[in-house]
Amino acid sequence: MQPVVTAKVTQKDVPIDIAAVGNVEAYTTISLRSQITGQIDQAFFHEGDVVRKGALLFKIDPRPLTSALQQSQANETRDQALLAQAEAQLARDAATAEFQQLTSERQGQLVAKGIVSKDASEQSHAQADATLATVNADKAAIASARAQLAVQQSITENARVQLSYTDIRSPIDGRTGNNTVKVGNLATVNQELVTIAQLEPIYVTFTVPAVHLPTIKQHLGADKLPVVATPQDEDKKSAEGQLTFVDNVVDAATDTIKLKATFTNSDHRLWPGQFARVSLRLTTLSGATVVPSQAVQTGQDGQFVFVVKADSTVAQRPVTVAQRVAEDVVIGKGLAPGETIVTEGQLRLENGTRVQASDPNGNVQDRGGKGGRGGNGGNGGNGADGGRGGRRGRTS
Repeated sequence: MQPVVTAKVTQKDVPIDIAAVGNVEAYTTISLRSQITGQIDQAFFHEGDVVRKGALLFKIDPRPLTSALQQSQANETRDQALLAQAEAQLARDAATAEFQQLTSERQGQLVAKGIVSKDASEQSHAQADATLATVNADKAAIASARAQLAVQQSITENARVQLSYTDIRSPIDGRTGNNTVKVGNLATVNQELVTIAQLEPIYVTFTVPAVHLPTIKQHLGADKLPVVATPQDEDKKSAEGQLTFVDNVVDAATDTIKLKATFTNSDHRLWPGQFARVSLRLTTLSGATVVPSQAVQTGQDGQFVFVVKADSTVAQRPVTVAQRVAEDVVIGKGLAPGETIVTEGQLRLENGTRVQASDPNGNVQDRGGKGGRGGNGGNGGNGADGGRGGRRGRTS
């Protein structure tokens, strides 16, 4: 009787996961830069602070830009007055032109009756034409004044915008990095002041073999694939997220596809730049037939297992492996839940070999009632062999 370790064929739901190593990325990273040149008067945060969107971070000396805005506003007021003066001049000249035109028409009528001379009529007509030309000149002056006012208004608005740049605010919620320009220093245009990284939510980027792409694409709709990320640090606490991005091209050099998972990260468990172990769950096999992976052997005719029968003998049975999951395998065909299979000691077995089965802890498994006393003081067989045990004793 050959000693072996056995296990039961079980039936359970088996999750199908893909393991990978990913890199944590900030959801958004902003490089905050100065849009004007000026001395930094105040900083309203400390390096590494968590700041909210719209929070005031820096104050640049506003006095030069305040003066420029006031000067522009004064020029705008002047141009408004010039426009009003031109409009008044036009109104006066238009009234004069109308009077001169009426006078010219009356002079023409009097000439026709012989009351006034033709020279007087022509002189009146010339005065009307001159006044009309003055009106046209006034209209051109008004158009010029309006254009000048529009230019000055744009200058004023630009000065107002420039002044607003003296208050530098955070464009996102996030955590600040190193403050590269301290209070009292001169900030120049486009100079980086500080970076802000958005940590809630956060990305983990990783790659998986492209062979899994069809399964992944099936879940790009409403049902998001779950992802678990565990940072490679002393704290083994994991974070749970969802797959939110699949790259639009497969890397031909490695035959992998780039993926991104999004995590809420409310506890800031994940930190930009960290490496993390990632587990992407593709699907769950419901009611799968599962055995330990060491139970499956490979022979000339394919994969097989040794099944322990009721009489403590073994039978070699071919099986089909559907999926390997960690230390277990999912059997597609060949076994039924509840059967007993050999997990250790297969090298000494063949069809019909009688075995003494024990579990992985070394406890001998009872396969039925105890047999009678055998010859030479030996114990009888168990279960089905109980009747024969009295004659044979223990078979070795």
